[in-house]
Amino acid sequence: MTTSITLSVTGMKCGGCETNVTSKLGELAGVIAVQASHQQNSVIVEYDPEKTDIDAIEDVITAAGYHVK
Repeated sequence: MTTSITLSVTGMKCGGCETNVTSKLGELAGVIAVQASHQQNSVIVEYDPEKTDIDAIEDVITAAGYHVK
């Protein structure tokens, strides 16, 4: 079973930022799919809750230099 969450993320300014967030989250075990949008200041993450959780996802985004609201 998978879960999807939409996070409000600030600090993404361009497509390169979207790629950075997508790449970093893709390295996290349990993350299945990521859609990042700097225009909408959002990141949609589909993940396996048995392998990761929202806190870990938020930590990766923060470590990449962005802010989760």
